[in-house]
Amino acid sequence: MVLAGGAAKRLGGADKPGLSVGGRPLLDRVLTACAGAATTVVVGGRRPTARPVEWTREEPAGGGPLAALDAGLRRTSAESVLVLSADLPFLAAPTVDALLGELRRTGREGALCTDADGRDQPLVAAYRAEPLRRELALLATEHGSLAGLPLRLLTRELDLARITADPLASFDCDTWEDLAAARARIRDHGGVLDEWITAVKDELGIELDVDTGVLLDLARDAAHGVARPAAPLTTFLVGYAAAKAGGEGKDVAEAARKAAALANRWAAEAEAADGPKNDAG
Repeated sequence: MVLAGGAAKRLGGADKPGLSVGGRPLLDRVLTACAGAATTVVVGGRRPTARPVEWTREEPAGGGPLAALDAGLRRTSAESVLVLSADLPFLAAPTVDALLGELRRTGREGALCTDADGRDQPLVAAYRAEPLRRELALLATEHGSLAGLPLRLLTRELDLARITADPLASFDCDTWEDLAAARARIRDHGGVLDEWITAVKDELGIELDVDTGVLLDLARDAAHGVARPAAPLTTFLVGYAAAKAGGEGKDVAEAARKAAALANRWAAEAEAADGPKNDAG
């Protein structure tokens, strides 16, 4: 369940799930991280998304996280649910896997992330559905409605495990400053290639593990051994060949190996044709 119906008051009411980081809407980045879910329910206003989801709205609209959780739970019969906010630009599959693994391992009612300061992040969490339904029903009876109630009323009643994940996994974009910081970090030299490849695969609907090192080495060999424009053209042809062969990671690696060997043979022939250098003048 992805909660995407907040008012974004600190963003001046902007459409927060639709704001982009690294060229992709925040909501799509979260949906990519939980792509393995059997069913994905987004609680919020309908919008185009990178992959199919089920939509629902909390009652009343803008009623807060507990009302949103209740609405999402009504759309699933799963025994376990991953609960995420829609504004997590750096959430990735390893954190999702860690949460689900901790839930299975401990047998507790939920597992949530803690941030770098040790604070609980109940919207980066996995829960057993039945305890959620139980506590939400009790809170609705006690308060007459779930609208406007804080999340802590729910989580303090649950038996929760906690994990320390990637410090950025729970980074959320509540302000324009947060958004600017996320956009700057995406372009950091150390991770920009991985971010770009992930964005391209998501945009093109490609589910493929790509060894960027292999492709970069191939591009270098083609540029140096043949001509600079050969680099992008060769990597395109490698991708095309891999797609015809089945499109798996091993097909890319094998096609890249063959193309690199060809580039090296090409370069060797060019060197032989030039002959030994005559330093005598």
